[in-house]
Amino acid sequence: MQGLMMDYPLTLQHIFQRAERLFPDREIVSKMPGGAIHRYTYGDFTRRAQRLANALADLGVRPGDRVATCAWNHYRHLELYFAIPCMGAVLHTLNVRLFPEQITYIVNHAEDKVLVVDESLLPLVQRLAPTFKSVQHYIIMSDRGDIETTLAPAHDYEQLLDAAGSSFAWPRLDENQAAGMCYTSGTTGNPKGVAYSHRALFLHSMGSAVADSVGASERDTIFIVVPMFHANAWGLPFTSTMVGAQQVYPSNNMQPRDLATLIQDERATIAAGVPTLWIGLFQELQEREYDISSLHTLVVGGSAAPRAMIEGFEKRFGVPILHAWGMTETSPLGTVSRLTPKLAAAGVEARLAARARQGRPVPGVELRLVGDDGRELPWDGQSMGEVQIRGPWVIRSYYNDERSPASFSEDGWLRTGDVGVITPDGYIELKDRTKDLIKSGGEWISSMDLENAIMAHSRVLEAAVVAVPHSKWQERPLAVVVLRPGQSLTREELLDFLRLTIASWALPDDVVFVESLPKTSVGKFDKKVLRNQFREYQLPTDAGA
Repeated sequence: MQGLMMDYPLTLQHIFQRAERLFPDREIVSKMPGGAIHRYTYGDFTRRAQRLANALADLGVRPGDRVATCAWNHYRHLELYFAIPCMGAVLHTLNVRLFPEQITYIVNHAEDKVLVVDESLLPLVQRLAPTFKSVQHYIIMSDRGDIETTLAPAHDYEQLLDAAGSSFAWPRLDENQAAGMCYTSGTTGNPKGVAYSHRALFLHSMGSAVADSVGASERDTIFIVVPMFHANAWGLPFTSTMVGAQQVYPSNNMQPRDLATLIQDERATIAAGVPTLWIGLFQELQEREYDISSLHTLVVGGSAAPRAMIEGFEKRFGVPILHAWGMTETSPLGTVSRLTPKLAAAGVEARLAARARQGRPVPGVELRLVGDDGRELPWDGQSMGEVQIRGPWVIRSYYNDERSPASFSEDGWLRTGDVGVITPDGYIELKDRTKDLIKSGGEWISSMDLENAIMAHSRVLEAAVVAVPHSKWQERPLAVVVLRPGQSLTREELLDFLRLTIASWALPDDVVFVESLPKTSVGKFDKKVLRNQFREYQLPTDAGA
């Protein structure tokens, strides 16, 4: 029987037009570089986005062309998020924290035609512009009008909008055509390109809005801290616009005091970012008084949240952590740690244990565990294997990259490289990345488990655990620890604390105290830098070294 449903393409145009019609008075707030607060409405946003589409078309942007953004989180970036894909071009967000040679590779690999840059990031782009092969126009976002720059040809964003037509005739789009592009952070080799279709981003937005997912709604004020240049800010600009939530952006004002003040002043209800940001916020909230009573969900992703932080936010401030897991390749939402009714009615210990896991798959996503022999493993909470994922917003290959076959199974599953277990009721608990597991003799040691245990100590702010070569055991764990300001702690005191919860054979062989830990471009602990830094470290247990 032929399908009886209307041919209705799922594109970002629908989200844009829905916001234009239903939410014209909802507010979008940005704390701009320099600290000024900018406020305007969805009505202002949709009108300016149409002018932007006309301006880009006047510069020669056509369907399929890539338009790169080099920008922080703010209202102008949101305009680009919709104007570019809705006119049929491809939004390509550049991770400004990558190494310069990686940015050059990405711009040339994507063949970006236009690059839009924040004034505060001009020095970076001006330095790299001679290495870009395809960029034909530069657009500078600034409040100061004409900016002196070595970029050519260069245009002022606001002047382009002022000169452009006020309405744009959106073309009919195929839902399967590309709407956006991101590149992985490239921990090994060059970054890999990930292209998102309109259909994928549309369905991902709906998946994020589901009550047992992030649960975003028109009643929310969503504080989007996760960078807009990283995995589309976890899709939250699209989801927030779809549901008509008030949106709050911090641009590059990312210090704990900035975050706490914005949550308080804008009455944020949902905030989303990586654990390192919320660790800093937790410290700030303990030192100074803020009213964060509006906040009902703190979304944590990018890396595992320390259980001590989860417990601290909930017990001290009444804010539940919503643990989430995903990847650039999954748009990125894969799982969230909403509690089942059974767990919600359980004791405090059971609830905290569930919140510390990465959660259950959101509707539309499938998961499986695969062992070293390629066989699927049971969901018993004990069997440990690689997490594999598939779904309507999970990519099936990388953009123009010969490395794709190694990352996807023959039957279409993405090999994530994350190692974990899945409980009988469907909660993932990640144990490590495959490259971060520590092989000690015949046993595997999870660096994540050790990090969480260390960060449960009241005097510890941050901790990362890496493998160090050992002449007898092949590898042993080394803990690299940052203490809270004004605190002191010895190696022996920390190891005694860990013995309460960690088996003796899995304890770190040594502890190194440092002032700070290196971070990746998206705020995770940079294990590759630490592994390189300590690759010749002499462990006190290694008599044969």
